[in-house]
Amino acid sequence: MTTLQGKIAFVQGGSRGIGAAIVKRLAKEGAAVAFTYVSSAAKAEELLNQIQQQGGRALAIQADSADAEALQSAIQQAVATFGALDILVNNAGVLAMAPLDQLTLEDFDRTLEINVRSVFVASQEAAKHMGDGGRIINIGSTNADRMPFAGGAAYAMSKSALVGLVKGLARDLGPRQITVNNVQPGPVDTDMNPADGDFAEVMKSMIAVGRYGKDDEIAGFVAYLAGPEAGYITGASLTIDGGFGA
Repeated sequence: MTTLQGKIAFVQGGSRGIGAAIVKRLAKEGAAVAFTYVSSAAKAEELLNQIQQQGGRALAIQADSADAEALQSAIQQAVATFGALDILVNNAGVLAMAPLDQLTLEDFDRTLEINVRSVFVASQEAAKHMGDGGRIINIGSTNADRMPFAGGAAYAMSKSALVGLVKGLARDLGPRQITVNNVQPGPVDTDMNPADGDFAEVMKSMIAVGRYGKDDEIAGFVAYLAGPEAGYITGASLTIDGGFGA
């Protein structure tokens, strides 16, 4: 399948877990993919080499999504390298879990900086370079709709903010046929949230299908939204959580 042949994609937060799976899937579909990383330089280099060895085009850029100027510069670098921009995937995110009386203001602010502000900054910059028919896809969370644990208020709020943001951006960019959507995963088996981790059995008991999701499943959903068949989907928050929120 090469449904994205000739397209240029930018993934913020693309060196690990779901982000890396998205980068690989978009490249497999034929897109040239630029992606950012913060501290996982070795993983970024490994991913870059893997794509290039398979005949794909990729670019790894070190940039902290909490730094607006660095993120804007990274998108500009991607456009300068590949000549255009068609797809933006906002995957960078942090998870700060603590009870109300223990969550620091620093953690609260960083949650908003990365989970919300970086999405706005990247979308604003990317829209300057996109032609008609572009795609903006945010990796949100099923926790925007359901937070079954104490201590997750700030995280849930940050993901809920994306629901309103995509509705507004869909209106702003609709005349240019640029679609804007959220993908809202449930528990996914990654190194940050392994399916055999300390809380895995509790999590599985809340999932209708009884298992964690796979990063490839999320990546496949993103690839569909980035492709030509999804041009009539915009302003939507689309859950892929195995029935966690059912």
